[in-house]
Amino acid sequence: MKQSSILLIILFSFFTIGHAQDFSAMKGSEYCALKKSNLQLSQHSPFNTNSGPQHTFDVIKYTLNVDLYSCYSSPFPRSFTGSVIINFKVDSTLNSIKVNAVNSSLIIDSVRLSGISFTHSNNMLTIQLDRIYNVGEVADVKVYYRHKNVQDDAFYSNNGTVFTDSEPEGARKWFPCWDKPSDKALFDLTARVKSNVKLGSNGILADSTLNGNYLTYHWISNQNVATYLMVITSKVNYQLNIGWWHKLSNPADSIPLRYYFNQGENPAPVMAILPEMTTWYSQNFIEHPFEKNGFATLNSDFTWGGMENQTLTSLCPGCWSESLAAHEYAHQWFGDMITCSTWADIWLNEGFATWTEAFWYESDGGYSAYKSDINSDANSYLSNNPGWAISNPDWAVTTPSSNVLFNYAITYAKGACVLHQLRYVLGDALFFQTLQAYCADTNLKYKSATIQDFGAKVNLITGEDFNWFFDEWIFQPNHPIYQNTYNFTALGNNQWKVNFHMKQVQTNASFFKMPVEVKIRFSNATDTIIRFMNDVNFQQLSWTVGKQPIQFQFDPDNMIVLKGGGTVVGTDENVYEGSRVFLSQNVPNPANANTTISYEITEPMNVKLEIINMLGIVLMCPVNSTQPGGKHETIIDCYSLTPGNYLCKLSAGSDVQYKKLVIIK
Repeated sequence: MKQSSILLIILFSFFTIGHAQDFSAMKGSEYCALKKSNLQLSQHSPFNTNSGPQHTFDVIKYTLNVDLYSCYSSPFPRSFTGSVIINFKVDSTLNSIKVNAVNSSLIIDSVRLSGISFTHSNNMLTIQLDRIYNVGEVADVKVYYRHKNVQDDAFYSNNGTVFTDSEPEGARKWFPCWDKPSDKALFDLTARVKSNVKLGSNGILADSTLNGNYLTYHWISNQNVATYLMVITSKVNYQLNIGWWHKLSNPADSIPLRYYFNQGENPAPVMAILPEMTTWYSQNFIEHPFEKNGFATLNSDFTWGGMENQTLTSLCPGCWSESLAAHEYAHQWFGDMITCSTWADIWLNEGFATWTEAFWYESDGGYSAYKSDINSDANSYLSNNPGWAISNPDWAVTTPSSNVLFNYAITYAKGACVLHQLRYVLGDALFFQTLQAYCADTNLKYKSATIQDFGAKVNLITGEDFNWFFDEWIFQPNHPIYQNTYNFTALGNNQWKVNFHMKQVQTNASFFKMPVEVKIRFSNATDTIIRFMNDVNFQQLSWTVGKQPIQFQFDPDNMIVLKGGGTVVGTDENVYEGSRVFLSQNVPNPANANTTISYEITEPMNVKLEIINMLGIVLMCPVNSTQPGGKHETIIDCYSLTPGNYLCKLSAGSDVQYKKLVIIK
């Protein structure tokens, strides 16, 4: 937390001194994280972090009608009138529904249609229905309400610009709704504004009607939208350019790409690359999933970064940056089309979008450009790791603070690196096949997903169980710290032995299982890369080669980017030349009731024999005394050991040796 706070202060200072348009020092993902985590600095009422009551209904559609006309004239009030029809399907028998509506922002005037009365307290609107509704029935309630003239960090009105910004739970501040990402719904917006105002929103523009000095916009989203991704973006004398992207499936068909910008700005950098970016993402994920898309720069109330509102991303003033666009646009697939089911699943949004930002560079600069960006993410994480996991199950119930949920080191940088490491583990063919299957899954597309849903897709596509990968990299904190050693032994007759001992020594996380690669470089011969599964700590390996090795590298291409420590020349525990101790393999092995461990020491010394588990925890210490030189043995009672893998550790003087012990019952 301390490191995160320091980073936030430094970045805040950067913007105080510099300009919002200067992207030279930061990535798009960093701008995104700074914008979202900066909510914590707000002096205004925080969002309601409680998950609310049990959800007994499923919202099908919100039909919202707002009159914003007065918001565009001095003194630019934040007050407006509105109504929302909530069309919902009943999931369990009920005669009332509860929705989120923040008391400090909204005044509820009345309810109509199936609603007959209401109470509004503790940021919840309880609507009494006209009768008991049974499972599967569909009903409508209409809520008439007013937004107060308050600053609530969700609805903004200033100097002719009106916009909303709702992640993680701000939609409840500008219209009554069930404000959780799992309940996505269709969105129909009618907004009345001044005649010189351009207003954008989700979906497609159905019509705009001019009546004297009043202009009414009607936007319709035909795909489900999470409430935090519903948006109003508008301004007096807004500039608008429109481009087009031709579909891969039907080049004769195209979708509009809309660019709203402030006077004096130049959206050309993003306009030039967005069609190509749309094609790249469509080729590698699935075809662009919406009926339009676009970007809109806002005003100084939206100082940093971007917000991936579905089909209309918000950007900070002048922020027409390739890296920011690459990150935010990736959300249209990862976060908008498929939305995190709960805030515990935020990796599916921000981790994927940050990885995709790096992947965009691969489209032009090749794999090396991609890997350079991933290495940068890894450095950001390793330098600023606050020590918590990417996903905490508690976040599904209680929304964490913004600077935890949107912590750059964890949610963004580590999140992207975990996806990169999955690419390494699976290989490109299976990895991209998994991404495409995930995006195309009709049970997830335009809906929400959990991390477990994505993990299940990995298992389905590969035909293997990769739950271990998610358990260690997503659901536990930190990373492996390696203290590996290797050496070369000349065997004669032009034969050499390469000895390698792998050891993880981190104390703040359990063992990380991973496939690893090592490179052996030879004198006057081609290098050899060996890949194997490191599935046990203190793993010992050796290879006999018929040419002289001159260099050894662990993870030569730095594919496991989330790691510390290193590999050095040392005395490997499998190489006993010159050693004063020798540990034999226990007999029998595997063992059941008991097993005998034998060892030999060359001179009197203190000997400690320990049985440890794969986390390095000592379970038994049958020998801990000074013993004479010679051969010794001890019988281990295995009754208290559960079936599994263990290590026999022999410490004698300055020498330490290990043998693997397997228990079966």
